[in-house]
Amino acid sequence: MSELLEKYINPLTDYGFKKLFGTEPNKDLLIDFLNQILPEEHQIKDLQYSRNEQVGQNESDRKAIFDLYCIGAANERFIVEVQKAKQNYFKDRSIYYASFPIQEQAKKGDWTYKLDPVYTVGILDFVFDDHQDDRELLHYVELKDQNCKVFYDKLKFIYIELPKFQKKEEELENKFDKWLFVFRHLSRLTDRPAKLQDRIFKKLFQSAEIARFTQEERAAYEESLKYYRDIKNVVDTSKEERSIEIARAMKRNGESVEKIKQYTNLSEEQIREL
Repeated sequence: MSELLEKYINPLTDYGFKKLFGTEPNKDLLIDFLNQILPEEHQIKDLQYSRNEQVGQNESDRKAIFDLYCIGAANERFIVEVQKAKQNYFKDRSIYYASFPIQEQAKKGDWTYKLDPVYTVGILDFVFDDHQDDRELLHYVELKDQNCKVFYDKLKFIYIELPKFQKKEEELENKFDKWLFVFRHLSRLTDRPAKLQDRIFKKLFQSAEIARFTQEERAAYEESLKYYRDIKNVVDTSKEERSIEIARAMKRNGESVEKIKQYTNLSEEQIREL
């Protein structure tokens, strides 16, 4: 088994996310995080984990697997997922997945069709193409009519674009900031920062400490970390290739090196070598 250099796990890996937020002893971590992004009227006091796979109407439905699927004390449903890279039709996929917690509420016999709220929470390690110039990193999406009045308030999609969060430790203002700082920087920290001394973060850092893992847990995490790094490498390579294409086109059009740097994030040396 290789020697892991990090002290704490990466919460954006499949194993890391489920280790920290997907186990019964740690459900207070998930509750605390969700309460930072949920509306005041739907703050969670307790929740239970449900099966992650959905029993749909056909074989393709049964392949719908969420990172976490929970039911709150007031019967509200929560799909919570980490998305590591852009996917074609990601928004379509979110809506498709949200249909399962809706369908499972159907009751046999006489039924009024009254539904409990369904929330889809996406923690995204990327920025939507149509949000590149938007500084907002927390997005609430719900059904509205042509006058922008809420048509249906029990189906909500909440997305967090993590790459937009650039605050340093000394700039953290509230619990929401602290949670995003954890998602972005936990695996690179060597100790618990002064700004994260709350009881809930003490528990999180203890749960995330790799030295506390069993041999089987370390092996599972290493496998998950390798998969995460492979995806990141593919994404980063694709971004760099695209940046080089753009830089070449701009050079052919006589654009300045400074302007090319601004649009591609390539270094001056990289641009001059093209």
